[in-house]
Amino acid sequence: MTYLTRRELGLGVLASTAIGVTGVRAETVAARAGVIPVLGAAPVYIAEKQGWFEEAGLKVNLLKFESGPDIMQAAASGTIDIHVAGIAPVAVGRAHGIDLRVVAATATAENVLVTSSKFAPRIKPNVSPAELFKAFRQETGKPVRIATQPQGSVPSTNLNYWLSEVAHVDPDDVRIVSLGIDGATQALLGNSVEASTIREPILTVAQQRDPGIKILALGNELLPGQPGTVVAVSSDFAAKNPAAVSALVKGVIRGVDLLQKDPDKAAPLIQSSLGKGMLDLALIRKALVSPATHFVADPHAIMEATQTMLNFQKKIGTLDSIPSLTDLFDTHYYDAAVSGK
Repeated sequence: MTYLTRRELGLGVLASTAIGVTGVRAETVAARAGVIPVLGAAPVYIAEKQGWFEEAGLKVNLLKFESGPDIMQAAASGTIDIHVAGIAPVAVGRAHGIDLRVVAATATAENVLVTSSKFAPRIKPNVSPAELFKAFRQETGKPVRIATQPQGSVPSTNLNYWLSEVAHVDPDDVRIVSLGIDGATQALLGNSVEASTIREPILTVAQQRDPGIKILALGNELLPGQPGTVVAVSSDFAAKNPAAVSALVKGVIRGVDLLQKDPDKAAPLIQSSLGKGMLDLALIRKALVSPATHFVADPHAIMEATQTMLNFQKKIGTLDSIPSLTDLFDTHYYDAAVSGK
């Protein structure tokens, strides 16, 4: 795996030659991918680690980001070709002229809401979250602090949807704290917030460090059918390199297939890529069977929930106009791949 600095990213898409298994020299297209290091991106990590992209003439250079909106800033400057993160920032980006289109999904229902170990004992049977949060503010004089990623990100959108449309929490009873992934995790572990959105493998890591952390709402409870990580490609890159995009999508499909059929084989690949070898293999295996882990490559599978998300983003003002799903998605690469074309 290759990680690039931001200066190196600015050098543009590179082309090189590679010797294939047949001995024929073929041009290799290099693409710069912004990725959030969460388990939902595992299909991309696996495909890269297995060499499936390069077999098909695509070299994917990965750069880690803290949030989808951060990746959008890089895409706006033309230094990212591929977005491997949530779909909400892609929609926001399109409204601001950043022409990315979703070509594959990787996971759904990734984001869950957990409470800190200090706050968790307050959870009682038959007490709704709205009642729970109100009681906390009445007792302490302070709102419940919930950490999540920046406004416009999928975690933030899911959290706000749940608060408003599902749990019907009084806005006065909560205060949303916008932090990067690492900052939110530290705030949760340090009990400086009462709750946080979180994804795997960070959920498993956090619960291992502090078993008192409890899940308050699963992904599909936050937003039914919650779209998670997606793979989106700049239209300019796709127009110039359609075969490379096809290779990208096929690699994601193979990655999802391996995760679903042979997670034991997938786990070491994830360990060496996602955690740079620092995460215990047993922890990765545990994260793969977590209630926050659902892998899917089919972009059609997330369209209905995406429309719900977009409508809500417009309602709360994080989206000025709602892009049509046909503008936001380009499913023909996936459709061709599964049909064998």
